Amino acid sequence: MNKKIIVSDVSLDFDKNVVLSNINFDLEESEIGCILGPSGCGKTSLLRAIAGFEDITSGTILKDGICISNKLENTPVQNRKMGMVFQDYALFPNMDVKSNILFGLTEGSKKDKEDRVNYLLNLVNLENYKNNYPHELSGGEQQRVALIRALAPSPEILLLDEPFSNIDADIKEDLVSDVRDLLKELSITSIIVTHDQHEAFNIADKVAIMNDGKVEQVGSAYDIYHKPENKFVADFIGLGVFIPVTKNNNGELETPLGLIEKDKLPANEMKYDNCEMLLRPDDIIHNDESCTKAVVVEKQFRGAEFLYKLLYNKKYPLLCFAPSHHNHKIGESIGIELEIEHYVIFEK
Repeated sequence: MNKKIIVSDVSLDFDKNVVLSNINFDLEESEIGCILGPSGCGKTSLLRAIAGFEDITSGTILKDGICISNKLENTPVQNRKMGMVFQDYALFPNMDVKSNILFGLTEGSKKDKEDRVNYLLNLVNLENYKNNYPHELSGGEQQRVALIRALAPSPEILLLDEPFSNIDADIKEDLVSDVRDLLKELSITSIIVTHDQHEAFNIADKVAIMNDGKVEQVGSAYDIYHKPENKFVADFIGLGVFIPVTKNNNGELETPLGLIEKDKLPANEMKYDNCEMLLRPDDIIHNDESCTKAVVVEKQFRGAEFLYKLLYNKKYPLLCFAPSHHNHKIGESIGIELEIEHYVIFEK
């Protein structure tokens, strides 16, 4: 497939303060990408640079193989054929839904515009709300209006800045799924900025993890969770703890929970003598019959399961998921087993 957008070695400075540093990121036609990271890491600045709101200091941004940004030139925002959904939706409060959507439609006959508005409203099941004003809509409905207003001029790329941050938790998951379905139905390349990894994992084909103005890793949600490339990504994504591991003379890893045989480990994980290994809650299996015991120090009820925070051998913290009918008390010793599918090991 052709690359729809390529961000290559992009840097951005504000008053000699480095905001973005050598950013590399690309998306193919119809892919949904997500820029994920903690607050202040440069996510929105990168999105604004792609949109054309910020002049980059170095590097290039290509769209369909054509340069739209470099140090010397910057294609105007209105000529980039990109749509933008802002965090606060930016709907006009004095216009009804229909007028908000029509605002961005500058080409075509009156009938063509009306047909386009009706088509988009039907896509998001808001056909009966065209005469309502923004204040008469729920947060989810406002978000969908903002989305289809950005889609109305048929942009080639859609940019979304924290689009779900103002949505109530009880409807967010369904809304994220609905937006993904819509973007896939329309086959539009999209870039979404968020600090919420659950949103990123649910909506994106490709995720870029940012930290302190740099991209730490780019990949699928699965690979970023199970194959983090550095300790920041491992710590930022999901839940987990690190335990010390040491390679012995037989090439085995000695851990506080026992030996890990050499043939179970990828070759590239054996290059350090003293390491730390990431253990996710799904790597620790609760088994009442196990001889290996850990003490419950904290627990969180999550409906179908508990998240147990454990202490092994009085010094090693562990995390473990268990079905909610395994309701153990704080201070109780419970049986555990290692069941690791993906070994994630970093040098100390």
